Amino acid sequence: MKYTIDKQEQYTVLKLQEEKLDTVLAPNLKSELVTINAEGIKNLILDLGEVKYTDSSGLSAILVGNRVFSESNGFFVIANINDHVLKLIRISQLDSVLNIAGNVAEGIEAILSALEEKEEE
Repeated sequence: MKYTIDKQEQYTVLKLQEEKLDTVLAPNLKSELVTINAEGIKNLILDLGEVKYTDSSGLSAILVGNRVFSESNGFFVIANINDHVLKLIRISQLDSVLNIAGNVAEGIEAILSALEEKEEE
């Protein structure tokens, strides 16, 4: 699985550099998301800009990331989703569960604003 990772102080961006997120790659993505979280990273933006296709196992990997980061009181945002993938997310009604951003900058903004709200509590 090819990807880049950009660690910042308050968030990390994982950019998947694959065209397909399917049964071949999904297990690798799941374990990578769990490992990143176990390393102490609480807030992650998953950049799907290069992903043109996903199947149910790809969605499952995304849901694992969402659950793992939520359970550690962090934030998980998916960004740069192409139309095919977004359509599948909407058909599966996961758009009500997942934090979706149009691009990485919007994802960063969402995380920073959620962190501010947390501080005010």
